[in-house]
Amino acid sequence: MQHRRAPSYPVDDSMRKRAKIPHELFLTNLIGNHILLFVSTLGMASHNIVPVMSVPVISVAILGFTLWRAQRARRARRRDDWYVMAHWQVAARFSRLFIGMLALLALSAAFAWFGYDAFGMRKETALALVGGVGMLPTMITMLVMIVIESDVLHQAAHGRLPPWIVRRFPPPDGMELQLPPGG
Repeated sequence: MQHRRAPSYPVDDSMRKRAKIPHELFLTNLIGNHILLFVSTLGMASHNIVPVMSVPVISVAILGFTLWRAQRARRARRRDDWYVMAHWQVAARFSRLFIGMLALLALSAAFAWFGYDAFGMRKETALALVGGVGMLPTMITMLVMIVIESDVLHQAAHGRLPPWIVRRFPPPDGMELQLPPGG
């Protein structure tokens, strides 16, 4: 089975570098913040909860900035080239998905706390609810998004875009695709 590469767009190195920024930011949030910082501060959680609480604060700041910047790029096309704007839209889509998963985690934690506090749910049951309904799907989604975002980061470095974003935000008139050899 032959692997078909996506067509590339005639973009210069400066555009490629700017198109990588939203993906590098998103990956920094997932890997650096949600994995490395969370694990490193978890050991201090029994003594001081503040370092652990820095993880969601940093995440909300990065996700909020990504959504704001993507909206700004879509509105002001003269500031960003189409290619850079399209990559901000890709990062914004994954940011919205991740926000949804974090909301599911928070909702399951709230239900578990409410069930434990108001209805006398056993501690083990409440923890299982948070772990099974909130944490497990969030962690799986995070790992899948790391793989997908790494691929999109690679595409940004090589002048490519996922096909769905090209359908949603077509390139400007006059921009010619460069088809891969044999494609």
